Amino acid sequence: MAKAVLDLRVYAIVDPEVSGGHDLADLSRSLAAGGTTLVQLRDKLSDTRVMVERARAIKAALGKVPLLINDRVDVALAAGADGVHIGWDDMAPADARRLLGPGAIIGLTINSPQRADATNLDLIDYAGIGGVYGTTSKQTKNTPIGTAGLARVIEALRRRKPGFQTCGIAGIDAANAAPVIEVGADGVSVISALSLAKDPQAASRELLAVVDATLARRKRK
Repeated sequence: MAKAVLDLRVYAIVDPEVSGGHDLADLSRSLAAGGTTLVQLRDKLSDTRVMVERARAIKAALGKVPLLINDRVDVALAAGADGVHIGWDDMAPADARRLLGPGAIIGLTINSPQRADATNLDLIDYAGIGGVYGTTSKQTKNTPIGTAGLARVIEALRRRKPGFQTCGIAGIDAANAAPVIEVGADGVSVISALSLAKDPQAASRELLAVVDATLARRKRK
């Protein structure tokens, strides 16, 4: 398959455990209408068949917005998703790439310059860096790295591969997204601030406006 265009500006993660009572396909449709540029399905509880059906429904609802699957390469293949996002301790990027092929988008969570240096950047398309801020949507034992930590990881990645794409993850909303972009990220990965919003479409639109305005300011510097 041809690789989908990777646009990390507003990268929504949808999760049945953090859905705000929304059907995930309906939620994804609303987010796409509000300008969300990429969606990831993160589902740690469902059986495989349910997850595949859910992924197919979300993909149909998204139209041209790409869909990635968290961790599950098998689900991505079965549902015809555009790729996967894998954690540091999940399937190795080389194995994910071998299974999914060159046309898939593969993202990897990276939280330190050391891990950035240890990663083969030719195997992945972007890094999700963090957690930047504290988060309530995921159990984690790691301390937030803050925007200073984010900047150090971005620097390590781009020292090796100029222009390599990155997004900040964890605890990000419209009120604190600008500093994430200011230190060099291409976008923000968001769960609660979109899924739990009263109007997810409006929340997506607001977040995109913040990101775009900050990217524009950064280019002028």
